[in-house]
Amino acid sequence: MLTRRGIVQGFGLTAALAYPRTVFAAGRNKVVVIGAGIMGASIAYHMAKRGAQVTLLDKTGPAAGTTRNSFAWLNSASKLPKYYFDLNLMGVLGWRRLELEIGPDLPIQWGGCVEWGPATLEQAARRRAAMVERQNWGYPVHEIDATEVRQLLPGAVTDNMGFADFCDIEGTIDPVVAANVLVAKAKDHGASAIYPCTVTGLDLGDSGVTAVQTSQGKIEADHVVIAAGNDCPRIAAMAGFEVPLTESKGILVHSKPMARVLDRVARPPGNDAKQNLDGRVIVEQTFGDTGNSQPDAALGRAYLDHLAQYVPAVRAAEVEFMTLGHRVMPKDGHPIFDRAPKYPNLYVAAQHSGMTCAPISGQLVAMEVLDQVQVDMFAPYRLARFT
Repeated sequence: MLTRRGIVQGFGLTAALAYPRTVFAAGRNKVVVIGAGIMGASIAYHMAKRGAQVTLLDKTGPAAGTTRNSFAWLNSASKLPKYYFDLNLMGVLGWRRLELEIGPDLPIQWGGCVEWGPATLEQAARRRAAMVERQNWGYPVHEIDATEVRQLLPGAVTDNMGFADFCDIEGTIDPVVAANVLVAKAKDHGASAIYPCTVTGLDLGDSGVTAVQTSQGKIEADHVVIAAGNDCPRIAAMAGFEVPLTESKGILVHSKPMARVLDRVARPPGNDAKQNLDGRVIVEQTFGDTGNSQPDAALGRAYLDHLAQYVPAVRAAEVEFMTLGHRVMPKDGHPIFDRAPKYPNLYVAAQHSGMTCAPISGQLVAMEVLDQVQVDMFAPYRLARFT
């Protein structure tokens, strides 16, 4: 006999929870989502679409924090181990779904990603092995030659190239536009948004959180989701639990709008580059922590000049502004999706790769909260791993 548990587990969910389950009723569940970055915006959208009464709070406004300073490359290729790769791949595919749901208001730039550069025989062999592993996982990446690099990126310099690959599934989006569109669509489904609004406390009872205290007054809630980026630890502490994050800074240079030079993400040695639809070229020099480097015009010029060695058309770019972002980076580098230890209707969502994963993360958080299930894909990301 096929039971409900069997059906749920067939969809990658685990139904058994440690607290009594109540059926979600559209329009009768008041959900407060704290944080209007890309994660909070996606969670609010997916919950509102399900019919929940969503109130979205942010201390400043949509995409005002980490999201604003994100490179926003939608990809999965470098994500390890495989369960983290799978989550990111579902995120990339989730943007395809959102594009169908929302339409042209969500201006995603598909076109893939080209990575190329010098490589010794040993380095090329390692990169080829990694590429084949991703292919075995079903990721559409393949090796290309110098001619193909120049076809995909006209004018690209391929001297002494030792290895190159192309993944056609990847893309990019303006992170500020993306977050604002998702907030707007959440409102179309009945959500309300309040900002500026600072969370000052949580009303806690034996059954869980009952209200959120804010600079705009008290907001009653049946469920609360903390998706406040680097502010998650402060708010979680109000309920007596920790969200362990570590500092990870990233600098981007944003050029003045210019003629089209990049139709896809470009990854020559030492750079990651893209061009937004508004004509601005966005460049970073590393995905690692940028340490004490200062986001000044001189550094921006250095980033652009380095890129110009491989994409000469960028020499014409002028620095418009720099951004210094603080990634939402859990201590082990992997996401956190879980209920508060003592309060089952209080949930926390914090992750790096939030831009890539936002669609699938928002969809699955909505399921965990509204349907009161535990999604197997989130099993590696529970708070218990830190204790």
